[in-house]
Amino acid sequence: MRILALLFIFFILVSLGSALYYIFKDKGQSDRAVKALTIRVGLSVTLFILLMAGYYFGVIPEQGLR
Repeated sequence: MRILALLFIFFILVSLGSALYYIFKDKGQSDRAVKALTIRVGLSVTLFILLMAGYYFGVIPEQGLR
């Protein structure tokens, strides 16, 4: 579960970085930054739901991931 969470965080940061890159490169002429930010929000919500489900089903103990 820890590796999955770290992968999600990595891809969230990559999506955020690519959105920043597209903002500066396209200068508002394209919607690539909006798409990258939409992907980031989707990944963040998915990670939150997976963490909540993991806690609910006992995959993540009360002490947290070790």
